Order: sequence, then structure tokens, then C-alpha cells
Amino acid sequence: MATFLYRIGRFAFRRRHFVALIWVALLTLAGVGAASAPTPGNTSFSIPGTEAQKAFDLLEQRFPGMSADGATARVVFKAPSGEKMTDAGNKAAVEKTVGELGGGPEVASVADPYTGHAVSKNGAVAYASVKYKVSGMELEDSTRDDLEKAAQHARDAGLSVEIGGDALNATPETGSSEIIGIAIAAVVLVITFGALLAAGLPLLTAIIGVGIGVASITALASALDLGSTTSTLATMIGLAVGIDYALFIVSRYRAELAEGREREEAAGRAVGTAGSAVVFAGLTVVIALVGLSVVNIPMLTKMGVAAAGTVAIAVLIALTMIPALLGYAGRKIKPTGEKSRLLGGGRTPKRPGRPNMGTRWARFVVRRPVAVLVLGVLGLGAAALPAASLELGLPDDGSQPVSTTQRRAYDLLSEGFGPGFNGPLMVVVDAKDSAAPKDAFAKVGAEIKGLKDVVTVTPAAPNKAGDTATITVVPNSKPSSVTTEDLVHAIRDKGADITRDTDAKVLVTGSTAMNIDVSQKLNDALLPYLALVVGLAFLLLIVVFRSVLVPLKAALGFLLSVLAALGAVVAVFQWGWLAGLMNVEQTGPVMSMMPIFMVGVVFGLAMDYEVFLVTRMREAYVHGETPGQAVVTGFKHGARVVTAAAVIMIAVFSGFIGSSESMVKMIGFGLAIAVFFDAFVVRMAIVPAVLALLGKRAWWLPKWLDRALPNVDVEGEGLRAHADPEEEKELVRA
Repeated sequence: MATFLYRIGRFAFRRRHFVALIWVALLTLAGVGAASAPTPGNTSFSIPGTEAQKAFDLLEQRFPGMSADGATARVVFKAPSGEKMTDAGNKAAVEKTVGELGGGPEVASVADPYTGHAVSKNGAVAYASVKYKVSGMELEDSTRDDLEKAAQHARDAGLSVEIGGDALNATPETGSSEIIGIAIAAVVLVITFGALLAAGLPLLTAIIGVGIGVASITALASALDLGSTTSTLATMIGLAVGIDYALFIVSRYRAELAEGREREEAAGRAVGTAGSAVVFAGLTVVIALVGLSVVNIPMLTKMGVAAAGTVAIAVLIALTMIPALLGYAGRKIKPTGEKSRLLGGGRTPKRPGRPNMGTRWARFVVRRPVAVLVLGVLGLGAAALPAASLELGLPDDGSQPVSTTQRRAYDLLSEGFGPGFNGPLMVVVDAKDSAAPKDAFAKVGAEIKGLKDVVTVTPAAPNKAGDTATITVVPNSKPSSVTTEDLVHAIRDKGADITRDTDAKVLVTGSTAMNIDVSQKLNDALLPYLALVVGLAFLLLIVVFRSVLVPLKAALGFLLSVLAALGAVVAVFQWGWLAGLMNVEQTGPVMSMMPIFMVGVVFGLAMDYEVFLVTRMREAYVHGETPGQAVVTGFKHGARVVTAAAVIMIAVFSGFIGSSESMVKMIGFGLAIAVFFDAFVVRMAIVPAVLALLGKRAWWLPKWLDRALPNVDVEGEGLRAHADPEEEKELVRA
């Protein structure tokens, strides 16, 4: 591996015009494809295997044209103080608005509040339900514009009007914090390299890689049914790893220059050694992202595969474009320890010969491994304690900021009709195999009325064939509550009894039931996914490190950091700790996708630091150093780079905390805090402490396994054959 990558590095350095031209051509091709691609408008969302999805599919068959999974909107009206919605003027304004709402080509139906009993008991609040023929992700922008215009006309008439439902999906705003994250990354790179040009290379190549990846996603969005969140995830992951991978190679290149090697040789060795770590680190990220397909949620699978493609591009750019750009830069890239004159280069060091911070820290850990290990584990364990109270769910309009119309509509409906009105359940009764369908419909309604937490049960509404009916159930609790989830399970339990008595099948669906099913599906998939991803990466790391205990330690440390990060997420977003600082306006259940998403993304990213840091230790150990000396050497050369890479990744992820969308905010915070725990507590403290305690046992591998494993030579042992003998003698004497 090292020899092959060494040749690639030297080739890219020599043939830099050719390499640069290829990447520019790929960026241009992807850009042209994105510009000429049709606008994606038919992003579908389905959850195969869930009861809610089966009910939707059944409704599509038995109620043609009903658009069971179509978007819905609730236009909520509130009368001015001292007036009622039944007053003549207010009623006329509402009826005019209802007429405007029904004029769009994608509108399936509009329910008048006055004929549909949609006026609150005190007369202060009313709502009009709008049903669309397509899902919320498929709605045209013109349809959303018509919805907002109709609401504005009612406001002009003196009413307070808010819009809820999934038809009006606002685009999340990230604000300036995302740009600040990139700016922080640039500052960290300048401090790390002490030169503007060297700092600019990782940013430039990362932006090019993300540009190719996102442009390709845009070009294929319509053909592959990719949603807008796909490019958001690809940008987040691609930018972080793109900067880190380039940082690793540029840093190693400068270290090789500091050892006296000429520039082409230094580029080859940087790609052969640090590039090997980049390849295997990238493979762990790709495995983690592609592994999301085991959840069997098509949208999540596509997001993972697209983001994995962006990571693969980042790896290829780091291996080829970075050495090419190093060739263009020439002597402007200084060896390690030298700064440009603009940033203080040429000055005499205050304390010449003093070991760097990484060396001093590693020596301290090697001297006090037990204390560092105990302190690190106890600290992460304390941070993980809130995870024991983890409650999972999917956000609804009640979790939106109070400044949004969706949240205000949610609050108005709760005020006028009760909290459960925002999450009605749709019960589908399939009586095709029943001898008495009408009796089955009546029995279902009667059984549901007798359950706890039920406010309203509408009469059964059968289809034309009379073999299927829908029943709407309004709970007493809000949609995201545990009580509502218990009600869904209670209805399904009753449905099993009814099926035995009447041969009629009872299915519960609707957005609330769908959210519950998705959460359950994600929970069920978490352990298989964890076993798959950690298992494959464990095998990969055995090949990289030629050790059993080092990969085991890496996996256990990762699990500890993820649990600590989940604990922090619970403390902030569920308990409300530091909620004001994070601008969290509404606490509640943690997004059900969060655990599996964090496992996938954080595992891949955490292995970057593990591979880069520990391969440098392995390299020193293979070249004859004692285990303790190897730990110190690994930190001497890698601690500064790993620290910079972690700060950059934290800055990039923290940029998404400023988003107005609670899901994006939660993901940004969760990933940032997980990288912090993993990089600075696990990799920088627990890992060297464990290696110091294990000594030579850390690098133990059974002989039969050693013979069976391929020799990938990540530490670059094979590169010695490519060195000039005289040069090696000079390096040894130096």
C-alpha cells in the first residue's frame, strides 16, 4: 500500500499539470451537469415494512385519488379580541380564503370550517384543512406561494392567521455561523502551518471536493430521487474530512522536508505514509455511511451513499491533487518548524530545543497512565449519565421556534381544540375478508372509544366498495408524548383482538403513527447497524495495525465517546441545560435518528484520528523504538495535527448549531461534542494511557493471523527500498 501510494504521490508531483487539469475537468463536468439537470420535485418518502406505510399503501388501492400520503395544511384563524369566528365579517373572510385555497392544481380538497365543525367551543379559533395530491416534498413552490397568499388576504381582513402541517416546509436557515465555522478552520490551519499558502491548500482542495460531490448530487437528484438534505449532509461531512485528510498529508510533507528530503521525494513519502492512513480512515467513514442502508429507510440509504461518495472524492483529491499543488507551491511550503516571514518566520526561538506540547503531554501520560485513564473514563462516564433518560421521537410543529408560523398554528390549535388535535390518528379498517364489514367498522369505533387518552372518534368513512373504512381518532395528549405512543400501541393491540373476532384487519397510520413507527424501526436497527459497522471497521483496523488489542481499544473508546455525546444531547435538548446559550426554544424528545446517525458519522470520523495518530506510533515501534518511546514519537509528530483537525471539524459542525431547524441544530451540536470527546479525551488521553499500560502486548497478533492477513504496510517500511542509500546515511548521521 505505502509503495503504491508513494508512486502516486511522486507521479502527481511531477505531472501536476495533468492531475490539476483532470480535477478541474471533473469539477466543470459536475457543474455543467448540475446546471443542466431538471429541478428535482418528486422526492418520495416511504418506510417499508412499517404498519403506517402498509396502511398508506392500502388506502392508495382502496381509495383511488385519495392521496393518503399527500401533504396537508391547516390554515388556522383567530378572531380579534372580543369577536368570534362565527361573526358575519369574520365568516365571510374565512369563506373567501377557503375559495382561494381550493384553486390550485395540486389541491385535492379543502374543508370549510363552518361545515366541518372546525370551530372551537369558545368561537375564538377555527381552521381550514387543505389536502394535496402529492407529498410535502413534491409540492411545487407555486403551490406554497398560493397558500401563503391566501393566508395573507385573511390577515388583511383583520384575522390572525397561521399555517401548520407538512405542506409549508420552510428551508432551514443556518445564518452566518456556518461561515464562521469555515473561518475558524482557516485560522487554525494558519496557526498550525505558520504559513498562509500551506493553510490554504487543505481549504482549497476540500472546497473542490465538496463542489464536485454536491454538484454531482444535484445533477443526479431528479434521476435518483435525492432530497435537499442529501446535499446538506454531503457538505457537512465532505468539508470536514476533506480539510482533515489534506491537513494530514501537507503536515507529513513538511515533516519530510524537515528531515532533509528533496521535495518530490517528500511528496511521495507523505502520500505513502500519511496517505495510507487517509485511505483507511476514509474506508471507515465510507463503511459507516453506506452501512446506514441496513435501516431500510430509502431516504437515509441515499443520504449515506451520497455522503460516502463525497468522502471517497475527498480521499482521491488528498492523494493526487495535494501533491500536485505542492509541486506548484515549490519552496513556498516550508519544512515543519519554519514559518513564513509574514507570520514571524526567521525569528530566533525563545527556548530552542524545547520539546513541543505533544511530546510533553505524551511523556506525562506514559508516566501516569492509570491516573489519566481513570480520570478520562470517569469524566466520559459522568457525561454519559443523562443518556439513561434518553427519550426518542420525531419532531413536529411543536418543536419549531416560536417565531415560525407552523409553531404558532400548533399553539393556536392546542389552545382551541386540545393538545392532541395536532396529531390525529387515522385508523384504517380492512374488512375485505370479513362477513359483516359494517359490524366490523362499528366494533372498531366502539373499542377505540373505550381506551384511555381518547377525546374524539369519528364515525367510520367507508369506500365505495364498502370493504375498507377510515376512522379518525383525536388523542388527549400532544403528538410527541409517551401517552400518545401508548395509545397507538393500545389501538393496535385491540386490532389484533378484533381481527380474531371479525376477520377485519386494523391498521393505525397518520403522521403521528408514522413517526412512532420510524422511531421504532431506527431503534430496532441500531444494534445490527452497530455490529456491522464496528465489526467491519474492527477487521479493517486489525489489518492496518496488525494487532488485536489496539482495534478493540479503538472500538471501546468510540462507544464511550458516543454515549457521552448522547448524554450531552439529552442534557441540552431534552432537559434544557444551556438551552438559552444554544438558542433551543423548545425541549422535548431527542430525534430518533440521532443515535444511529451519530454512531455512523462519528465512528467514521473518530477513526481518522485513531488511524493517523496510532499508525505514527506503529511506524516508530516497527522501526525499533520501545512501546513507551513509540507513544511519545507518535504524539511528537501527530498531536498538533490531530488537535488542529479536531478543532476544524468541531468548528465546521458547530456552524450548523445556528440553524433555525431543530433537527439540524441537534445534529450539529451532537457531532461537534462527539468529536470533542473522542479527539481530546479518548484519542489524546485514554489511547496513550492504554498503550502505555499494555506495552508490547498492544502490538500482539497471533502468528496464524499474522500469516493470513495481507501486509498493507501502512507504516511505510517498504519505502526504505526507494530511498537513496547515501541519503539514508546522511539522515542517520543527522
